[in-house]
Amino acid sequence: MESSSPTVPFPLLQTPIESKYRVCTIPYRFPSDNPRKATPVEIQWIDLFLNSAPSFRQRAENDPTVVDAPIKAEKFAQRYTAMLEDMKKNPESNGGPPDCVLLCRLREQVLRELGFRDIFKKVKDEENAKAISLFEGVVRLNDAIEDDSKRVENLIRGILAGNIFDLGSAQLAEVFAKDGMSFLASCQNLVSRPWVIDDLDDFKMKWTTKTWKKAVIFVDNSGADIILGVLPFARELLRRGTTVVLAANDLPSINDVTYPELVEIISKLKDENGQLMGVDASGLLIANSGNDLPVIDLSNVSPDLAYLASDADLVILEGMGRAIETNLYAQLKCDSIKIGMVKHPEVAQFLGGRLYDCVFKYHEVLNY
Repeated sequence: MESSSPTVPFPLLQTPIESKYRVCTIPYRFPSDNPRKATPVEIQWIDLFLNSAPSFRQRAENDPTVVDAPIKAEKFAQRYTAMLEDMKKNPESNGGPPDCVLLCRLREQVLRELGFRDIFKKVKDEENAKAISLFEGVVRLNDAIEDDSKRVENLIRGILAGNIFDLGSAQLAEVFAKDGMSFLASCQNLVSRPWVIDDLDDFKMKWTTKTWKKAVIFVDNSGADIILGVLPFARELLRRGTTVVLAANDLPSINDVTYPELVEIISKLKDENGQLMGVDASGLLIANSGNDLPVIDLSNVSPDLAYLASDADLVILEGMGRAIETNLYAQLKCDSIKIGMVKHPEVAQFLGGRLYDCVFKYHEVLNY
């Protein structure tokens, strides 16, 4: 079940990667910490993953593709919980010391070993169908905004609102199970600016004077996130003459959209002339990122993505896992945007912001 293809470093990372790139944003420990004793931050994050185990068990036990799913789901919960408890006693167990990449990887590993390939498949399909039916209306609302700078702000707010659909967050999974989420209400109810990291005004100024030849967007969740958040923004870039590469996961992880799912979504949204609501989509490319987690290590991406990205002049990392918990401080050779919503209290605490605060980090590289 593991992604078997060889991986290569993302070509737009600043080199040397060994000294300039740190995957995880939040340091769980420092060199001076006792290697055999879990730090308070490690315990805090292990507890966060422990708290989400019951919702994963519940999803797994209802997976119709797995024989004896309830028994195997219980095994998953026991095995994963035991690994996490071991790490509290000895942070070097199970491949530790822990960081957000390892904690996610262990969870996926246990699920896959027990035969669970995609425990969120049903909810992803439902949310994709719902969002596809709303796509036209969302695009029309954006197109009706004549002022360029106001329109791009609306599109950015749409990405943040769409990013709320995240079943990896225990609190959001609960809210979602109760009454679903309204995309337009979410757009209006974003926390007030300034956000915890807020370069939106700088970006809006650049947007009116600058164009990019190729943008790579690392996408996040299914449903409203990709369809009502990212795709209207990608369409706006296409309209301005930018080639857009959407990089999606190789294998399923939580409710993240996968490469095959994204291919299917785009084919449903394009008309018979290959247009996305009147905009030529021939410059819209979909790439398999080679990733199988809700976070991403940019030193390991698929050769296909590396090839497509080598001449990009804008990289966008979207979602809490890819843009905040990992890669927030990643230095790239070209312009970059890290955008996402803060959906864990632990991340809000680290950044000094509020729960459901927003991150919009824009960095311009001159003379690229």
